[in-house]
Amino acid sequence: MGVKKYNFYAGPAILPQEVMKKAQAELLDYQGIGLSIMEISHRSKEFDAVIKSAEQKIREIFGVPENYWVLFLQGGASLQFGMIPMNFLNKESAADYVHTGEWAGKAIKEAKLFGKVNIAATSEDKKYNYIPDKFNFSSDAKYVHITSNETIGGIQFQNFPDTGNIPLIADMSSDIFSRKIDVSKFGMIYAGAQKNIGPSGVTLVIIRKDLAEKCASGLTTMLNYKTHIKEPSLYNTPPCFGIYIIKLVMEWIEKLGGISGIESINNEKAALLYKTLDTSSMYRGTTDKNSRSKMNITFRLTTEQLEEKFIKEATAAGFIGLKGHRSVGGCRASLYNAMPLEGVKELVKFMEKFEKENK
Repeated sequence: MGVKKYNFYAGPAILPQEVMKKAQAELLDYQGIGLSIMEISHRSKEFDAVIKSAEQKIREIFGVPENYWVLFLQGGASLQFGMIPMNFLNKESAADYVHTGEWAGKAIKEAKLFGKVNIAATSEDKKYNYIPDKFNFSSDAKYVHITSNETIGGIQFQNFPDTGNIPLIADMSSDIFSRKIDVSKFGMIYAGAQKNIGPSGVTLVIIRKDLAEKCASGLTTMLNYKTHIKEPSLYNTPPCFGIYIIKLVMEWIEKLGGISGIESINNEKAALLYKTLDTSSMYRGTTDKNSRSKMNITFRLTTEQLEEKFIKEATAAGFIGLKGHRSVGGCRASLYNAMPLEGVKELVKFMEKFEKENK
């Protein structure tokens, strides 16, 4: 059997074993039709049932109100960085952005191509190791954009800002479905699927209907939200297999008690690893304690040489993907929904053993 592997990669990330086994069992013959879900028409009654079920489960589990559209798009969050300002900004209008790190910075760069960008708050002064708690919102902003969880920096909004009548748009790629949120507080939520809800290739967009009505005219067809609303995510061939996996993941979340059940498990996993960091003389967390992410836990060891040894030995012991992002170095453990509590417990045991052996 060899060493048991635990997947701590930041993305594409771990998927539930139960989901992958079911997909494996149905891969060649989906529900007795003699064909794979990957080779049937996206306009067939079989796939129609899949995409409708995926949307309905998302609405039920995440608490999406009726006055929101749920779309399955492509291009990842990176395409949304440009698609959002393309639809809602022009050279005479402005949007507010909260700059919390690498991914927020990429969104800001794209928005500047279409209109004025006001930085309503930033944590640049401390190398993006915290989430700001004071915001300078513009009264005439078309929207406010935040990144709910910075995968690279390991920081996460614990509470969301009140933007009044200005639509709040959130990139939730790395923490969507990990905790309860009030969807009605947002004008739009979007997320690449490859962290918590499915494989790479699908982008989930949840957009309030009144905001969608404000999309600009004269846009290229595929980059206009109205296109995908009018032809419910079926204007062109969607990522069928990815949407099928999202449906299975939603069913898995439902079995665990929905968002409440997932959130409880995630809280336990994060508390266990952070306790290890806080009580160690070798490991230290890199972020402000009030802004700590429960999805991406970043930490350093006392020297870079020790970090290299730690990652090498951890990999050999079955703990995969612990190397920090190349832009910041160090270590990172991603504890997405599908990471079992057992995996974190075993990682903590390894970390304690490594510390004793390398004092």
